[in-house]
Amino acid sequence: MKINEMNNFERNKTKNQPEQKEEHRKKYMREEELKNKIAEKYFSGYDTTRIIGNIDFCVIKRKSKKELSEQESLLWAEAKRGKADYYESIVQLILTIGKARTFDDFLPPPLLGAFDEEKIAFIPYSEIHEVFYINDFNWNVTPSDHTTKEFKLILEKVKSVIDTNALLFSFDKDDKELKKFIKDNFIADKFPLTKTQIDKNNFMIIYNKWLQAVKPTICVNWEIAKDNGIIDGDFYLADLLSRENFTLKDKLFVLLKKEHYELNREIKKSGLFSYDTTGFNDEQIAHTQFWNKYQRPPKEEYWDYIVERRDLLVPQDVRERKGSFFTPQIWVELSQKYLTDVLGEDWQDDYYIWDCAAGTGNLLAGLTNKYNIWASTLDKQDVDVMHDRINNGANLLHDHVFQFDFLNDDFSKLPEPLQDIINDPEKRKKLVVYINPPYAEAASTKTVTGTAENKTNVSNTSSIYNKYSNEMGKSCRELFALFLMRIYKEIPNAKIANFSKLKLHQATNFELFRNIFLSELKNMFIVPAYTFDNVSGKFPIGFFIWDTNSKEIITNFASDVFDEKGIFLFQKEIKVQKKAKTINDWLKNYIRHDEEIATMCCIGADFQHQNYVNINFRDQLKGVGNAKGIAKFGITKSNLQIASIYYSVRKCINANWINDRDIFRFPNEQWDDDPDFKSDCLVYALFNIGIQSSFGVNHWIPFTEEEVNSHEKFESNFMSDFIKGKIKPKTENNMFSSK
Repeated sequence: MKINEMNNFERNKTKNQPEQKEEHRKKYMREEELKNKIAEKYFSGYDTTRIIGNIDFCVIKRKSKKELSEQESLLWAEAKRGKADYYESIVQLILTIGKARTFDDFLPPPLLGAFDEEKIAFIPYSEIHEVFYINDFNWNVTPSDHTTKEFKLILEKVKSVIDTNALLFSFDKDDKELKKFIKDNFIADKFPLTKTQIDKNNFMIIYNKWLQAVKPTICVNWEIAKDNGIIDGDFYLADLLSRENFTLKDKLFVLLKKEHYELNREIKKSGLFSYDTTGFNDEQIAHTQFWNKYQRPPKEEYWDYIVERRDLLVPQDVRERKGSFFTPQIWVELSQKYLTDVLGEDWQDDYYIWDCAAGTGNLLAGLTNKYNIWASTLDKQDVDVMHDRINNGANLLHDHVFQFDFLNDDFSKLPEPLQDIINDPEKRKKLVVYINPPYAEAASTKTVTGTAENKTNVSNTSSIYNKYSNEMGKSCRELFALFLMRIYKEIPNAKIANFSKLKLHQATNFELFRNIFLSELKNMFIVPAYTFDNVSGKFPIGFFIWDTNSKEIITNFASDVFDEKGIFLFQKEIKVQKKAKTINDWLKNYIRHDEEIATMCCIGADFQHQNYVNINFRDQLKGVGNAKGIAKFGITKSNLQIASIYYSVRKCINANWINDRDIFRFPNEQWDDDPDFKSDCLVYALFNIGIQSSFGVNHWIPFTEEEVNSHEKFESNFMSDFIKGKIKPKTENNMFSSK
């Protein structure tokens, strides 16, 4: 039955109340009244008074005074008066939770929900929790604004999940079923305590809670431990995959042994308080209390996935340095399809395959001929993970998986069968080095703009760097470039199938590299970088298939483009960017030193720097002084039209992940003979900048006082006079007058 027809409401109604008044009351029921009625009718046995963040409605188990554990939410819900779209209500709830990161302070409930005066919908939190870890997403929008692009993006991502998993109840038609559902699934205090189940969907959420509750009580110097290859995630896995405080998988890097942890390899200077074991600084109290709330171990069907996804537990700086970038299964499958197209249906039997940056080996998933596959990785922990996966059915050979530092170790350390392939000129032609190597670089956009320090010990400490840096130029800063150079130089004529950024084509710093790396590009595709775990930013990641036996200079290539769902979009020409003049070189020709009316920031000459481009007062352009090249361009009456052209060209096309590295080149001379183009650029610039009079004299007001009925005289009429032709530039023709 409808909320406004519930029994308690019916009892309070007078028989002679006019029907019009009742209809008016239905229409304007307040949200607080709605929540109270829901709480009274369906959740009277629970605590609905708690306020958690900005969430409208929370249902919590009532605890007795003897119970000391924290109160656990059963439901977080969005409430809407009247009749509402429950898809939009759930999205608003997701944005509310994500904006405040409520899950950092409170353990999320099993269910999220949304209700209005007619219905209530539930959806398991585990089905949507991954949305909170979207890379490069703006959570600072207003959740109730359903018109934002962020709201629409979340709606698009979760609509199919809601369709598949939501439980919808009508208060009118499903009253009994709803009450039974709540009784069966909202466990009150009269029932035995049920521990939270851990699965592949929520093990990261539990890890974040573990970091706060348990990690500080483990006797480890974490900085020293990290330097020696130990991460907190190894201790978490030891806890998670255990029963009665004994780790069940003996191939993990750290094992829990009742009251202490043991390391299954000898590490010196590891930061542990004892040589190969360490315990707790609080007699294991926090550890015990924490795991009292969760069911360990998870179902065995999740073990392999959780261990394989150890990369999610690796700190960001370690991921970048060591290249722990988990390749999504959708791109693994697509890359293997492309390899089949290039090398033939029987390529797995005809070729040898070596992933020399294997991590936990997920790039090799789906390959069938384990006798032709080798996998190596920098970390012993990842080798142990792969060996454990082999014991649980992974299609690899134990002796073909080994620890190897590709940027330092000599090939004599490789297994003999692999050495035989590398040392045989004919067999080398049948070797496919299939990799997703590290993307770290010694300098990044943050270091250029002064917001971070250069990364050290990333590329410039390896033997391969020392060996080839002189001939590689600045490309030696990139770890993936060092991988490719060693393969090209020391495994000549092999095939290379690699994921990487597009710098091989698009970076001018790679010109020396391109002169050395003479190979035929057989095929490639590009996908959004943000689809890879631990990779932020909207730029393309490419998959390339190279034949190094065919010596060709790298040229422009028509690449297939796929969206984040794996849907083919179109082909895009990936152009080789040589050292040529850019739009910034053009702008330098118009630097003037007369009185400035504004200053333009013009860092970079490609789309990835588009957000930096803006016009403001010089003092308002902060953080650009350390940028290389022309960073601040003074706008005067002599170069105003040039500045407006530059600004409009840089800003009128939206930057996206596909065009992110595209460069604006030096223009031809046709622009100078097109007055319409010039005037359009000025108009675009005038109405797309953020100059405010509160920071100084605003010369950019294109109207007179009379035209806008101003109550005060403007401090400057420069722009309106300029448009009317009253101000003549010294060196350029005015765009509103004939030559």
